[in-house]
Amino acid sequence: MEAIRQYIKVTGRNISITLPDDFNADEVEVIILPKNDDFYLTDEMKAELDLQLKEPATDYISAEESIAELKKKYGV
Repeated sequence: MEAIRQYIKVTGRNISITLPDDFNADEVEVIILPKNDDFYLTDEMKAELDLQLKEPATDYISAEESIAELKKKYGV
């Protein structure tokens, strides 16, 4: 699947999307969401992610195991 993500200025009540020349599809799905600038990574969050990226792959657990541990510890 090929996906294109663009941020487009709304003019009045209209938008215009220009597809690349090599985009070949007879029909597309368009989902309109307001641009959200509220999400950002703090330096602390980036540092934590960097630490996690340095962990050996042998220490990884599956998403299911992670969720099970969170439920057990926090009742989530």
